[in-house]
Amino acid sequence: MAKPAVAGRRGASVWFQGLACGALATLATPTALLAGMLLIPSFVVATLDRGAGKPVARAVLLCGLAASALPMADLWAGGHGMGQGVALATDPRVLAVAWAAQAAGWLMAALAPVLVRVLLDAHAGGEMARLRRERAALEADWASGQEAMLGQGGAKAR
Repeated sequence: MAKPAVAGRRGASVWFQGLACGALATLATPTALLAGMLLIPSFVVATLDRGAGKPVARAVLLCGLAASALPMADLWAGGHGMGQGVALATDPRVLAVAWAAQAAGWLMAALAPVLVRVLLDAHAGGEMARLRRERAALEADWASGQEAMLGQGGAKAR
């Protein structure tokens, strides 16, 4: 019985998201146009990301939103007109900055696990070398202690 309730909540969530998107497109068309153009790579990655929690899509979207803040502020400061929205959405420099930031987000999401693994392997290698040196020192100390004990025991036996 719990599954239908969860499915119902999921359907309601999708319905509310669609309602919010429709309201944004209707009430703030220049903003929706500019956001849609600037965040195209984020939408593509969100569609293609199959990971649990969509970690790559989150990184790309976060970088895209950060790069979209200045063009959005320019749009709102300039009167929020459709002409200005189209001009910003088709400006190659604005698109290049937003899309490059999203590419950087994808690159960070792709390289972060590799870099963490390399750093952890390097740390583990250093720790292993330190433990080997410590073990060699303890073995040398143990061997000298054994020789001293054998030397003392041999002298008493004579």
